[in-house]
Amino acid sequence: MAEVDEQELESEDWQVELETAVLEGSCDIGIIRNICKGRQVPEELRSAVWKICLNVAAKGDSMESWDGVFDLPQQDVLRQDCLDLLEKYEDLEEEKVALLSDMESVLTFYAKSRSLQYASRNGWVDILAPLIPLRLPRQDLYNCFYAVMTKYIPRDCKVDGKPFHLFRLLLLYHDPELCNFLDTKRISAEMYALMWIQSLFASPCELGVVQPMWDLYLQQADPFFLFFLALVILVNAKEQILPMENEDKQVIIDTLKVFPAQLEAEDIEDFCALALYYSSRTPQSFRKDYQYMFGGSLTAREDAGDEEMLSQALCLPVSVAELLQATEDSNGDSVHYFVVDCRPADQYNTGHLSTAFHLDANLMLQVPTEFALAVQALFSAQRTAIAAGSVAGGEHLCFMGSGRDEEDQYVHMVVAHFLQRHTAFISLARGGYHALHTELVKREEKGDSNFSVRTCIVSTAGEDVNGEHDGRSGAQGASLINKLSSAVRQKSDVMKEQLSKFKDKLAEGAGPVERHVSSSDKVGKPYRGVKPVFSIGDEEDDHDEMDNFSVSDDEHEVVNLDTWLKKPDVIQHFPCQEVKESGHLLPSHLLLTSTHMYVLRDNPDRKGMSFIQSRHALTEVVKITSKKRHPDLITFKYGISEEEGVQVTGMERFLIPEAATCTRFIKEQILKVLDATDS
Repeated sequence: MAEVDEQELESEDWQVELETAVLEGSCDIGIIRNICKGRQVPEELRSAVWKICLNVAAKGDSMESWDGVFDLPQQDVLRQDCLDLLEKYEDLEEEKVALLSDMESVLTFYAKSRSLQYASRNGWVDILAPLIPLRLPRQDLYNCFYAVMTKYIPRDCKVDGKPFHLFRLLLLYHDPELCNFLDTKRISAEMYALMWIQSLFASPCELGVVQPMWDLYLQQADPFFLFFLALVILVNAKEQILPMENEDKQVIIDTLKVFPAQLEAEDIEDFCALALYYSSRTPQSFRKDYQYMFGGSLTAREDAGDEEMLSQALCLPVSVAELLQATEDSNGDSVHYFVVDCRPADQYNTGHLSTAFHLDANLMLQVPTEFALAVQALFSAQRTAIAAGSVAGGEHLCFMGSGRDEEDQYVHMVVAHFLQRHTAFISLARGGYHALHTELVKREEKGDSNFSVRTCIVSTAGEDVNGEHDGRSGAQGASLINKLSSAVRQKSDVMKEQLSKFKDKLAEGAGPVERHVSSSDKVGKPYRGVKPVFSIGDEEDDHDEMDNFSVSDDEHEVVNLDTWLKKPDVIQHFPCQEVKESGHLLPSHLLLTSTHMYVLRDNPDRKGMSFIQSRHALTEVVKITSKKRHPDLITFKYGISEEEGVQVTGMERFLIPEAATCTRFIKEQILKVLDATDS
């Protein structure tokens, strides 16, 4: 009993302290946060506390300049939506007329003052829902509404908007398996989370849940906290979502939409604590990169810090400044990285971050068996470094290329390799090694002794990046990583030398031998002619670089994807990702007719529309190859048959989830065409 009484007294103590601080008039959000410590605010203090947290406690009447005219094009719709909301509050029946007037005034003035159009279910009325029961004067109601809209609701909150692409990257970082499942189902974040985000969860949740949630949310004063609340909901729904693989797409979307409605008031503190946990385990540089999504200015640049299209980003980018900070704050609560340098061995040897592990990205396609061994060594080195408490050790893998797109094409494929295997905490160093070196030079010029080229960059080629080898090995704990990477690198060099000799030997002989279709391939009758030539096989000894070929593209006609899929002559459709020379993966579709193969690429600016990227007669396909280690990476080579052999004129490469089925259908159709030509 004494223990219970003590807990009750403690509970009353902080509430009394909070009330006293609010009444004194000099209270700010820092004081509120220190007193509340992530607890729900007492109902009688909620209006005062929220105004302090939103920094509007002393703000005047922003609506005094309004002429009071209700003449929006959608005025009737706006008024009806306000009435529908008020119907939910039985205890406010006597005040309904006054509240309706205040609500309609607030929303009308907001729309007019910012030259915006009102639309049902745009989140505005939902934002008012937790504020109405506070019985705020009209000017305070507007100030609170405006503050929430500008500080916490992201811009571009619409179908295919940037906030939802960012949310997908955060989900991919923490749960790539769930993210890949939704991608495969072509379920984008706005399909289920639009009302979560644009209403700050006021739309899907009951009032008794939303108000306590906002108590904790406003104490955080972090606009990005919204994404982590959504992330917690989605991750906790994983066990129910993944078994729905055979369900209709819309059924999955409808199931996801209502998950927040399952929250209860007593869940809120744990719910927000989990969101804080995910936030602390996420790279923080994305906040600076995408801060432009929030704020009241209508003229703010929408592309500020957005160096790559969010919709096309392979994974979450991390600034080199954050990587460097993580090495200094190795014992803190920040994210700790295991840096993987994916540049070629000669570049790595010339200079690299002292804590970086070397994984030559070129091995993935050139020597897959060696790449697999290197990946095993990587994970072994990571575990060892973490166990030893080394500054090089971290649970989060950050991949680094050179920073030049023409050189980093394979780096992106390596990152995709890890993501496809559902490896969590994968990021890419923004700007690569070039950005790292530039950042260190800047810091050195400013006199930062902790971070400079000489203290952070080491060379294994006998000289540092300045051309002077000073014998230093960089940060403590890096030697283990360097030894392991060196062992892998030396073995890779031997394999490359053997590969080079093998290629030279082939060149001295009669040239590479194409394997023609045989009965053992089980794809139809072997063809009998010599022209045209078509072969299949593995790509283990195929070392053509992608940029050695120029795929001839037709004009990029824009078409409706659904219309094309329903064409009677389209016999098969395979969603895929085209692998570009830069390493970027572009959502695409392979469409097969009886005589042609079409590549349609999704138009990121127009949902449901696609570019006709290329079209090829099936008789132009001279070779289809895949990797033994990466069977979903398929290469199509196109060419013409001449007397002296096959002249390859172009090549395209795709990541195809149903690669085996896709190539089987294409091969069967090619053989039908060849048989018809031969007969």
